Amino acid sequence: MFFLYALGGAALALAAANRLLPGPLARASLALERKRSGLTLRQASLPYLDSGGSGEVLLLVHGFAGDKDNFTRIARYLAPHYRVIIPDLPGFGDARRDPSAKHDMAAQVENLRAFMAELGVQRFHMGGNSMGGFIAAEYAARYPEQVASLWLLAPAGTEETLESPAFQQYLAGRGMPLLVPAPGDFETMMASCMARPPFFPYALKHVLARRAVADYPLHCDLMKQLVDSPHLHGPIETPALIVWGTEDRILSPKGAPATIALMPNACLIMMDGIGHLPMLEATSRTARDFLEFQSRARSNRA
Repeated sequence: MFFLYALGGAALALAAANRLLPGPLARASLALERKRSGLTLRQASLPYLDSGGSGEVLLLVHGFAGDKDNFTRIARYLAPHYRVIIPDLPGFGDARRDPSAKHDMAAQVENLRAFMAELGVQRFHMGGNSMGGFIAAEYAARYPEQVASLWLLAPAGTEETLESPAFQQYLAGRGMPLLVPAPGDFETMMASCMARPPFFPYALKHVLARRAVADYPLHCDLMKQLVDSPHLHGPIETPALIVWGTEDRILSPKGAPATIALMPNACLIMMDGIGHLPMLEATSRTARDFLEFQSRARSNRA
């Protein structure tokens, strides 16, 4: 009985700390997730997570309103097979904030090109979610000799992707879930992004909500730059796996056939019941699909 009382008291103490000390607890939560995935936080021209190792490199690019830790959980499935590198893009996460800088797709491609050159990586596989998928595809279009393959998770970049509830609302001037003007709107953003959201500690959500609110003015400008960026143009010959959730409310699944039409060496997986963030909503399955895609690609090259 004493054990049960002690356990209940510990749970209450943790819940209280979760609310009273969100910053330290959020940092501890992220540190634990990174450790479980074998990731180390490093700093170059961009802050990044790195699994280390000497194998083939997999560069992962987060989406709008996201950061490098969007890929932390899935990295534990990928790190045994690749050196996984996950940076924060300028304007997001722990990266620099410069309202005078350009953050359109072309600028972000060049930011990543300089970053990878700084790390001394000449050729790599590249994956991205949402805006990050747009950037990855644009990178492969501009520098095909550097990108061995593409992994695009609900990528932006075609007109059809904007036929979604979020962007129809935004284009009508009624705001949009990825832009968070007040802390209470953070829950709305998460609900809009994921059909099957995993558990996130209160402390982590609290810290991310405060950061999103602080970034609201800058991100409003960045969103305009994203929408105004030229659409992807094909053909992009790089072998690619395109993944889309059927319940995506941020970027329309209509973008899937439009994207694959630009990529003659691509295949498509539609994930039933999944929203905009497959790597968080169906982590192990999303990783398995990617590893199977790479296994087939190696067999075809042999």
